Amino acid sequence: MTDFLAPEYYQRIARTLEDARFDMAFFDDRLAMPDIYGNDHRETVAHGIRAVKLDPTVVLMTMAAATRHLGLGATYSTTYYEPFHVARLYGTLDLMTGGRVAWNVVTSLNDSEAENFGYEEHLEHDLRYDRADEFLEVVTGHWDSWADDALIVDKATGRFADPDKVRKLDHAGKYFKSKGPLPVPRSAQGHPVLLQAGQSGRGMAFAARWAEAVFASYPSLEAGRKLYPYLRSEIEKGGRNPDHVKVAPAVKVIVAETASQAEEQRALIAAQARPIDALALLCEVLNVDFARRPYEEPFSDEELASVSWHSLRDRVIARSGKKNPSVRDFVEASGRGTVNEGPLFVGTPSQVADEMQEWFETACDGFVLSATKVPGSYEDFARLVVPELQRRGLFRREYPGTTLRDTLGIPRPKLNAWRRVADRA
Repeated sequence: MTDFLAPEYYQRIARTLEDARFDMAFFDDRLAMPDIYGNDHRETVAHGIRAVKLDPTVVLMTMAAATRHLGLGATYSTTYYEPFHVARLYGTLDLMTGGRVAWNVVTSLNDSEAENFGYEEHLEHDLRYDRADEFLEVVTGHWDSWADDALIVDKATGRFADPDKVRKLDHAGKYFKSKGPLPVPRSAQGHPVLLQAGQSGRGMAFAARWAEAVFASYPSLEAGRKLYPYLRSEIEKGGRNPDHVKVAPAVKVIVAETASQAEEQRALIAAQARPIDALALLCEVLNVDFARRPYEEPFSDEELASVSWHSLRDRVIARSGKKNPSVRDFVEASGRGTVNEGPLFVGTPSQVADEMQEWFETACDGFVLSATKVPGSYEDFARLVVPELQRRGLFRREYPGTTLRDTLGIPRPKLNAWRRVADRA
């Protein structure tokens, strides 16, 4: 497909996903082009390595216009935006879609993003999460500005809303001050679903406090069987019901009518990967310029401590078996930019469904389908795998309601965030 800059491209994908009863379409995001490798964007542009990143919230609205039930998730950073802006933007999106929006909360990754917003360097890892905690307090507090029954809209009396049911936030914290009230009433699902994908210790603590759906990174089923109960226990320790938080690992699927056809597709897709893909993408997420060092030279402990994406660093160390991996180890052990990055299910519809069922029954609540080809991955999955999962009673045939919370089975949030912020102050 070459029309990826046109709304019709995304609307076709949206209709494919909705016809197959997917939960949501989700866009991750970066606030800079991958340009850390060699301090240059030329290779990124020449090879199309995440070179184009449209504002995901605008793209989601084009998809919303072509659907009625599909959830719509987009990434927005707590490091480079302001809480009031995000609260108003996502509150408005949720109203305009009838309660189908999710916000993927990220703290961003690298210095290129910082420089695009006028800063010299990216904030340190744990500091970003400290700031994000307060950011979420402010956003959720603003989302709770209006009680569900605040609007009256009585033309006879001229009464628009009950002022006793609209609250100021008056937040004054370490990182933010924000008065309110938010000029956006509550949506059909209360407020947007909160997504989060942090896999470091600090990231998982953040997810345990805030996330309603966690995008997990499982290197294997065995690892998932350990991480899944750990996440649930951490959520419960934080006073939340783990059944109200959905955990979904990212997986790739290559499916065809026969196993040999699926293997042929796998070989073809694998052959498209280039070394520069991995180098550019690794430098982007680790915030380190691999071009500045010998390919085989191990990183020092100090250098490893400074990388941006801690969970990827730890995964490379575990897979390589080296306490101080080299650039080569990062490229080979991460699989970044290749079909081998993360779990891959390859085979016939029955074979793929067998693997998904085993994971679903022991390690997760669902999956994030990471495409190996676009839009073909979604079309193949919808045509071949979804009917098999439905036949087994593992996947819905109809949407259960109208909001994303209905689809995910997540309860509507209570009006309590403003009390939490007031107590904190």
